[in-house]
Amino acid sequence: MNEVLNYETSTIILKLLLAAVLGGIIGFERDMHGRAAGLRTNLLVCMGSALFMIISEMVANSAMVNNSGRFADPGRIAAQIITGIGFIGAGAIIKEGFNIRGLTTAACLWLVAGLGMAVGAGYYMLGIYATLIAIVSLVALKNLDKLFPRDSYRTLAIDFSNEKELSEIVQTVKQFKELKILYFDFDRNYETGTTTVKLTIRLFHRGITDKLSHSILQAFFDAKIPVKRIKWDHNY
Repeated sequence: MNEVLNYETSTIILKLLLAAVLGGIIGFERDMHGRAAGLRTNLLVCMGSALFMIISEMVANSAMVNNSGRFADPGRIAAQIITGIGFIGAGAIIKEGFNIRGLTTAACLWLVAGLGMAVGAGYYMLGIYATLIAIVSLVALKNLDKLFPRDSYRTLAIDFSNEKELSEIVQTVKQFKELKILYFDFDRNYETGTTTVKLTIRLFHRGITDKLSHSILQAFFDAKIPVKRIKWDHNY
């Protein structure tokens, strides 16, 4: 117990506080984007990683001081951080149809674990530099995808009268060069006189993709097609 209390307590506190600050900076950026793994989660992951690194060094130093004759590898405990953080990161990833959410948050958790390990090992400037680069990347590159077109997937469901031809609906949608129809399904109900068309489309679009839904709706109005219901879904 005395060895633990005498192990440069001020240095240990500095490492834990610095790890908490660096992890908190990354977590604050995630919190601003409404992510569940935000300030507190990233702070605790980073500080916990630093704590395990400190414990690893203390165990190794204790074995050397006691001359126990056994070799204590300071990296054995720390190595398990990488495995453990993988479970937390996997829990932050959500797959919704063609879309995957949480990859950036999972990567941030992986990063802050590395920051904590760096600080816990005494490489303060390494942790600070990595934090600065990460923040610049998260803030400066978040709108990069708006500068160039990219693929995304949506489902468009349209209800209209049986009197209208299916080809009219399809042609109205196909006039947009930014999209390609991948699958076409329809359900015609003769009791209600309503036909439901379901289109799975791939978009190659720059900027906010879902703005295209308003243009499609306007195209139906311009073509004087009486649409009873239209649903734009990004979950499939």
